[in-house]
Parts: sequence; C-alpha cells; structure tokens
Amino acid sequence: MKEARVLIDCSDEKGLVYKISKVFYEMGLNIDKNQEFVDEQTNKFFMRTKVSGIFEVDTLQNAIKAVVPLEAHVRVIVPAKKRIVLLATKESHALGDILIRWEAGELNAQIEAVIANHKDLKALTRRFDIPFIHVSTEGIDRHEHEKRMIEVLGELSFDYIVLAKYMRILSDNFVKRFEWKIINIHHSFLPAFIGANPYKQAYERGVKIIGATAHFVTSDLDEGPIISQDVIAVNHNYSWQDMQSAGRDVEKIVLSRALHLVLNDRVFIHQNRTIVF
Repeated sequence: MKEARVLIDCSDEKGLVYKISKVFYEMGLNIDKNQEFVDEQTNKFFMRTKVSGIFEVDTLQNAIKAVVPLEAHVRVIVPAKKRIVLLATKESHALGDILIRWEAGELNAQIEAVIANHKDLKALTRRFDIPFIHVSTEGIDRHEHEKRMIEVLGELSFDYIVLAKYMRILSDNFVKRFEWKIINIHHSFLPAFIGANPYKQAYERGVKIIGATAHFVTSDLDEGPIISQDVIAVNHNYSWQDMQSAGRDVEKIVLSRALHLVLNDRVFIHQNRTIVF
C-alpha cells in the first residue's frame, strides 16, 4: 500500500473527472482527496488528487494518459522529501527561518547546501551541519561569477533553488538553465519601491501597507508567477527601521508558506499565473 499525488493539466472537456476517477476505481485505488479547477478563459483543466493503494507509477500514469487529451501533462508523484539549495548574501532572516523550520521537521525537504557570495552566514549555516559554499564576487564580473555558480550547482542534486534574500540579479542564461526551479522572496509595497533601502523610501512616502511576495523566477525581474503573498498594516508610529523589521517577518512567513506549497506539489504554473491547491 502506498500513496501518490496525481497532477493533471490539460484542455477542458466533458467528462474528465469521471474518466480519471474511473481509472482509479478500476485499478482498485482509493481517492483520499481531490481538487479541480477550470480556467474558463483559457479552457484549461487542473486536477490534483491524492490516491492510495497498490500500483506502479508508470502503469497508473499511462492509464490516465489514455483517457485525457493528447497534450495533457500528467504527473504521478510518490511523496518524498525534495532536495533544495539555498542561495544567500548577507541578510540572515530568511535563511535562518528556513534552517530552523528544517531542523524542527516543518520543512518537507532535504537542504543540500547553502551557497553565498559573502561569508557572513557561514557560521549560521554550520550550526545546522549543512554545507556552506562561498562563491566570491570579488575581482570578477557577473558572467564569470554565474559561471562559477553553475559549476557548483552542477555538482549538487536538487529539485529547487531558493533565493533566501540572494541580493543579485540573475541573468537570462542562468534563469533559463533552471527554468521553474528558482523561488524568490521580496518585499511588496504599494506603490513599489526599488533600489537602495526600499523601507526608507516607503517611510518617506507614508505607506500604510507592508507585504511580501514569493514567486518563481523568470527573465522578467520580480514578475514571475506568484506563489504566495501577504500584507500587514503600518502607520505613522513606525520608523523605517520598524517597517524593515515588520517586513522581514512577513517575508519569512510568505517564503515558508510558498515552500510548503511547492514542496508538497500543490502548485501548477499556467502562463504567468499559478493555480494553488
């Protein structure tokens, strides 16, 4: 007896849920949980089902493919800890929160390594007995640094790269090499502020909302499909330092939530959106 997560996305057509459920029934599988959604604007069908029973992954996957449209993307995933690599710079709040959740057993992942372009977070990482790899930026341009990063990543086995406040812009070449495998967290302000010290800029504009956004990384800076977001209210009593502290708390929560969703196969990417079950 084992469990599987069955993920299906395809063009919508009449009777899909019936046909897929019939496959599970005929194979003697129990449907433990089922969720589906149809994007009516694009006529796209999404389904995530948890099943249990006795089965072979390839047999189940082929049986489903036989009853859904030809272009369907079908994945049968037996739950297991996914492997992640964390990229960091100097800020410790996002990295520290992930490491603590991992040690407490709250993160359904195996952390393969922390890679950083500064040594500031080496001691923090080593406390958790996780490899820390320093890839310095000193004396080299971005192209050479990314080349060295790709070489290091090439020696590791992983499912996702998590940018735990990795404060460097990634090139198109880097992003495309690891397409849909990079997850980022950044602040979210209304209006948005970019550049140095966004919290000070926000304070000077009197913002009333601080938030954070976790998303997949694409070639368009900070515009990839959004996985999770949250906001908190602030007021005139907050200094920019208070805003920064509050913002970091939101970033930690949002990144943790996004990782939980991705690591448990709850996220479908559709165009520049996500469908989250």
